[in-house]
Amino acid sequence: MRWLNPSTAPFIPIPEIDVDPNSGTTLGLIPTWLKTDEQGQIRQIIAPDVIHNPYFGNGLRGRMYSFTSDDTQWSVVAGAKQRVESEFDFEYETGRLRDSAWSFNASAIYDRSGTPRFYGIGNSTHVADQSNYTFQQMYVQALLARNLSHELQVSYLLRARSADVQPGTLNGIPSIFSRYGGIAGLGTSHETLNRLSVVYDSRDDTIVPSSGGRYVLYGGIAARQGVLNASLYSATGIDVRQLWLISPGNIIAAHAALRYMPGKSEVPFWTLSNLGGDQSLPGEAQPLRGFGSGRFYDRNSFSSSVEYRRRLSEFAAVSTCIALEIAPFIDVGEVFAHAGTSPVSRLHHAGGIGFRGVASPFVVGYVDIGYGSEGVAAFTGINYPATSSAQAVQTRLPACVWPATRQ
Repeated sequence: MRWLNPSTAPFIPIPEIDVDPNSGTTLGLIPTWLKTDEQGQIRQIIAPDVIHNPYFGNGLRGRMYSFTSDDTQWSVVAGAKQRVESEFDFEYETGRLRDSAWSFNASAIYDRSGTPRFYGIGNSTHVADQSNYTFQQMYVQALLARNLSHELQVSYLLRARSADVQPGTLNGIPSIFSRYGGIAGLGTSHETLNRLSVVYDSRDDTIVPSSGGRYVLYGGIAARQGVLNASLYSATGIDVRQLWLISPGNIIAAHAALRYMPGKSEVPFWTLSNLGGDQSLPGEAQPLRGFGSGRFYDRNSFSSSVEYRRRLSEFAAVSTCIALEIAPFIDVGEVFAHAGTSPVSRLHHAGGIGFRGVASPFVVGYVDIGYGSEGVAAFTGINYPATSSAQAVQTRLPACVWPATRQ
């Protein structure tokens, strides 16, 4: 019976049901081991999984997340399926608390995905125009940040990436090469991205925030070769996130992002501003949880999300505390070609509900189900989707307690 009791089981058997508009329905099992410290805080997660995807067959994946301290963490994820898809992701971050003068994080990524879709460029592309491609990318990136105060930070990001857009492999969906053979970005491309950001962050927590805001103003230039030679494109924008603690266990979280790509030169389509899916990263793709990832592409974009997080219950599991949340949400957004166009004149809408399991202070697992004009979309993952991001102040929470305020 101890295997069926979450407080005494040696690991947590998590069923994996991922219904993504692009990836189809992936089924699997994730046996998850949690290593905690004396206070019941998670310090290490080992989470392999065995999965089956209708497009690419059976697959194996291994994950290890190590929270060395409140200030430093690293992770490794690697896996492959029988056909087409494989991945490797190493992440390292230190200086999370901003108690020192500098913060630093680095990544080394290899990813080969067979599910991406492309519907053309513009805010009014049609589902009937979809195409499929295989996207293989390798990149390394480093972010060095100077902490001017606990809240104010100036950061520099350097990313060197090689990307290869290959023909699609999904039956019944035309390949991007046959439907959009003249689009820029097919085949192999290289870019070196330089991005400077000014960040003001008053949130009370990196992963499980309850109040405060994060405001990012950024600008970047990508080069075809070298670090600053032969400019490929430039991008600038603002990313705003704000949380309000209404009462213990009740939070409103809001996010808005505006991104512009000045200039008129052709750029690889995968570098354009885009909307769709559940992820939000400053200067990168933005969410629209009623649609698949990369549903809408153009030079500029606006995105906004609001969700209400309600904590329902808490229970002990594998030496730590897990809290359950429910979160109805609304997403809106649009892409547009010209800087003079109103960013809110032709908004797409999506609404839905999210379910989250929170193991403070580091882990959030989520399932979000959204509905848009093209039907239902579902997403799963780690960390809060859409309205949260990393690189903020990290504080502790007592196990199985939802405080009225956090200092």
